[in-house]
Amino acid sequence: MANIDTTPSQVATSALQAIPFGSIIGGPLTACINAQAQAAQTTWEFIKQVGLQTDKEGNTKAITVIFEYVQGGRKMMLIVPLLTIVPIPYIAINEIEINFKAQISASASSSSEVKKSTAVDAGAKIKAGYKGIFSRASVEMHANFSSKKDSKATQESKYSVEYTMDVHVHAGQDSMPAGMAKVLEILNSAVDTVNAKGELTVSDHMVPVNQSVIISYRNNTGVWSPADVMWRKATDGEDKWQGQDGEKGAFGALAKKPLRVSSNGENVIATFDEEGEYYIKGGECQALIVVTP
Repeated sequence: MANIDTTPSQVATSALQAIPFGSIIGGPLTACINAQAQAAQTTWEFIKQVGLQTDKEGNTKAITVIFEYVQGGRKMMLIVPLLTIVPIPYIAINEIEINFKAQISASASSSSEVKKSTAVDAGAKIKAGYKGIFSRASVEMHANFSSKKDSKATQESKYSVEYTMDVHVHAGQDSMPAGMAKVLEILNSAVDTVNAKGELTVSDHMVPVNQSVIISYRNNTGVWSPADVMWRKATDGEDKWQGQDGEKGAFGALAKKPLRVSSNGENVIATFDEEGEYYIKGGECQALIVVTP
């Protein structure tokens, strides 16, 4: 029975085991993970450079854009956080497809050939004669023998390993993380319209003595600014504006200190114990309060 040559299968098995599947499959996956991390870092750098700023105290604040326009004959400003009007790059890899194909070919062949030849050549020759009392005889013989044997054996084996890999990566603009979506929601709610000169409101323009009046003032950036509220009597000059601590620009110059900041830190509560007319000022805005007996 002829022996079966198992060399090709052994070669194919060894070649298959030698293929670095870990590097072939893990390499593209690792590259995608690193790319995703780099994309996230790029997004954060974009947010910091475009939408945030740090003041002298080290506090980080959102950058706002102010649009000025006229409404109802008044100059108005629209304050919008910059991050709410520019697209934030959220590039994410959402699909990775790796196609790997290996082709291993192994073959072996053997052949043998034997040639054998034999040649025999033999002969005999006898001569005899008689002359008188003497007789003469001669014998001549010859023989040739040749033998030839040729043998040839050949064996051939060959194998090849070929593998190809196709990597398909699909990336696109991803939905925002929940945290950033909440931040943008808050920033969207912060979009506000304010008067370019600020807004000063008084709860009542005519009150009796010792009755409190609530005063609110927002500056031209839309921020409540009770510290900018001042007062003076209508009979005093422009240089008599008073605040709380008795100096111009802060509350309450008189000993009675008619102005005080409310508990929420946004409003000013004014209580006058003398009748008369009083001017209230916040920024460029003014209001008149009449205190009656």
